[in-house]
Amino acid sequence: MRMKVELDKLIKDNKQLIIELGCGQKTKPGRITVDKVDLPHVDIVADIEEGLPFLPDNSVDEIHCRSVLEHIENFETLMREIVRVLKPAGRAYIFVPHFSNPYYYSDYTHKRFFGLYSFYYFVEQKHQLKRKVPCFYTDIRINIISQKLVFRSPFLFSNQIKKAVGFLFNRHRFLMEYYEQHLCYIFPCHGIEIVFSPASV
Repeated sequence: MRMKVELDKLIKDNKQLIIELGCGQKTKPGRITVDKVDLPHVDIVADIEEGLPFLPDNSVDEIHCRSVLEHIENFETLMREIVRVLKPAGRAYIFVPHFSNPYYYSDYTHKRFFGLYSFYYFVEQKHQLKRKVPCFYTDIRINIISQKLVFRSPFLFSNQIKKAVGFLFNRHRFLMEYYEQHLCYIFPCHGIEIVFSPASV
């Protein structure tokens, strides 16, 4: 691990801490960037497969993670770490590819699929969608604040159609569930955007 930012000082001074996991070549101002590749703009060079040991408990206001979790082998370990380091009112902003995305299969570094119910395995049953999934595999608990299906295409005409499809199915959770069960291979979904916080104990 290599640290290029005075993280301890930021935490001690009670500065807002916004972390970007797996930033790659893109960064946004005000975020502390983490990646295992030592690029010039990366603030913390670390392999997040091993967790987030450089961050104390309940120290982070926001975690942003876009198109990263599908590359992670130790997904549950990283989820536990994200929940550990977030403040009680902290939020994680996540984007992952949907399992119906045809481009998902092109990337040989992808380790896992994600669907509408994937993150609900970390949610107590009474707060789940219509179709319940088991939450007894793990003791990690989150509150899902929002979740939406993202429809996108590199082709202009298809992109317009997919935006309309997304607008329709994201209007209600029932429609999202209906879409995934019956229509996802007719109108493939690009990905899922989800916002969650640690569940209160």
